[in-house]
Amino acid sequence: MRLLVLAVLCILSTAATASPHPHPLDPLSATELTAVREAVLSSPLVPARPLHFHYVGIDEPEKPEVLSCTYGTSTSSSILPRRALAIARAGGQSHELIIDITNSSAPSIISHAIHHGPGFPMITPDEQSAAMALPPKYSPFVESVWRRGLNVSDVYCGVLSRGWFGSSQPSYGGGRVAKMQCVVGGDGETANLYARPLVGVTLVVNLDRMAIVGYNDRVVYPVPKAEGTDYRADKVGPPYTGPATVPGVVVQPEGRGFHIDGHTVRWANWEFHLGFDMRAGMVISLASVHDADAGKRRRVLYRGFVSEIFVPYMDPDEEWYFHTFVDAGDFGLGVSASPLQRVGDMPKRQYDYGKPVKADDVICVFERYAGDIAWRHTSAALLITEVRPDVTLVARMVVTVGNYDYILDWEFKTSGSIKIVVSLTGILEMKASWYTHVDEMKQDAHGTLVAENTVAVFHDHFVTYHLDLDIDGTNNSFIKNTMVQKRNTGDPATGGARTPRKSYWTVRRDVAETESDGRVDVNGVPPADLLFVNPSKKSKTGYEVGYRLIPGGATAASLLADDDYPQRRASYTKKQVWVTPYNRSEKWAPGLYAEQSTGDDNLEAWSKRNRRIKDEDIVLWYTLGLHHIPYLEDFPVMPTLSGSFELRPSNFFENNPLIRTKPPSNFNNLNCSCGAASM
Repeated sequence: MRLLVLAVLCILSTAATASPHPHPLDPLSATELTAVREAVLSSPLVPARPLHFHYVGIDEPEKPEVLSCTYGTSTSSSILPRRALAIARAGGQSHELIIDITNSSAPSIISHAIHHGPGFPMITPDEQSAAMALPPKYSPFVESVWRRGLNVSDVYCGVLSRGWFGSSQPSYGGGRVAKMQCVVGGDGETANLYARPLVGVTLVVNLDRMAIVGYNDRVVYPVPKAEGTDYRADKVGPPYTGPATVPGVVVQPEGRGFHIDGHTVRWANWEFHLGFDMRAGMVISLASVHDADAGKRRRVLYRGFVSEIFVPYMDPDEEWYFHTFVDAGDFGLGVSASPLQRVGDMPKRQYDYGKPVKADDVICVFERYAGDIAWRHTSAALLITEVRPDVTLVARMVVTVGNYDYILDWEFKTSGSIKIVVSLTGILEMKASWYTHVDEMKQDAHGTLVAENTVAVFHDHFVTYHLDLDIDGTNNSFIKNTMVQKRNTGDPATGGARTPRKSYWTVRRDVAETESDGRVDVNGVPPADLLFVNPSKKSKTGYEVGYRLIPGGATAASLLADDDYPQRRASYTKKQVWVTPYNRSEKWAPGLYAEQSTGDDNLEAWSKRNRRIKDEDIVLWYTLGLHHIPYLEDFPVMPTLSGSFELRPSNFFENNPLIRTKPPSNFNNLNCSCGAASM
């Protein structure tokens, strides 16, 4: 399989400089990954062969140790041990191993366990490649292809997780099995393989034995035509008839404004650690902001990353009911990270079984000058205007999981805010049909007819973030400031006033005591501000310092029935906000073994313990949700659709931290056309 190394912080080819001693949260180096591989392969603890690595990543030290090392007085003489977690499969079993790689030339396995519960580790790219070679050698499949008038060499089949559907799901002799479905694309007529599905044929493959163990050719539909599906520039033009814009470039005469030391990024008033994980992808750690008035750095976030992406499709038919993917747990977001293009994505990987693979340009850091305003005011009485431009720092990763591309941005603002943006683009999942016009669709087709014989299926995207907030310290509380309507009683003793006003709203402050208080549907009524505060730190005027969560427009919650199998696995998608006490083992919302998981070890199951979250080390889990009804404009490639949320200082600073920001000297030289208006 692929073991990925974060090789470049993609700042126009500028590589991160190496540190003589890795930070405790640094991703594993190529040398360390090789040491892990050699330690596991040479160990008598896992004698069965073949052995496949499904996950290798840093085994995080205990949080107090990391904080002491980062913010305390630790020196090189007290460097924390470096340990790796490896999950490997051999002999039909999933093995968990902790390997001490402090001395990478002499690694040692310090613990070993076999997973006996439900679920499996991620499906590896090597397994997918090996499985893709099976259908052309399987005679029933060859006959099905010929019966449709196609050449076997023109048909590609991919591996899909089959999900979990209880006892109603065939066992196929037991073991770790997946399904395979196919597209037509080897004829070279289009690069849009997903637009030409071979519907009706489903294969079942045992991934441990690497053998086909089930087959179904249920129905025949026409393969959609290739015309009008390609998206490559040399296939759609010239001439290029789409909207034309003038090329632009950001020029920084004084050079870039951020600095990178190892995996530590420093920019303006922000400092954070930028890491990488083969399951989560980009990981932001130890984010702190400099408070000029206090004269010190103040902690905001200990660790943040995408915990899972749940994508259920809304077609119950035989070929579609199991399309209910957990992308990080099924395939890995880091493994699926795409090399970024230096013009479009921002201002060749080679594979070798079980060995480290350099993944170039999978994370990009850049400053954004978008013409936005940080703050402004015009005083008509004094005839003055003050305005400050908003410049931000963006850390970006693009993940391509099958047909979809996810653009994942962390945007750091000088105001102290962190804005997290998820943007979706890529290709819809489509099925073939007999329909050529919407008037023919007399029953629910479970999707939109985006072209002749082509239905794009309804589906959801739920992107769940794990955010271990440390607002000015480790122990925090979760507060709901609920806005409630009040009647003006006319009695000042009850907050009223003797005026004609009949109503107003005020704030009811509720402090969450336990996890049951920390589950929130942000679309609920009445509205509320959701704050994370440090009860032991207060402003000069007596308010607890904090940050508040500001949801963006993508706040959909799952509409699936609670007893539906995919919903049981991802039961946490019924609410956008969950607050839990910090637990080092609780990282992945659907559980460590998410592929074919049952929901017994997921975020909701942990939260049912109803642990204390008041004045504790707490974690925010936020799910950004989108219901997707495809439209014609989403075909053949979908224009980018974005959702976001923001973590914004709330009584954290004594006043606006940008009030003393120097105005830009070239502000009047911006390429902006202004005109007069008559009134």
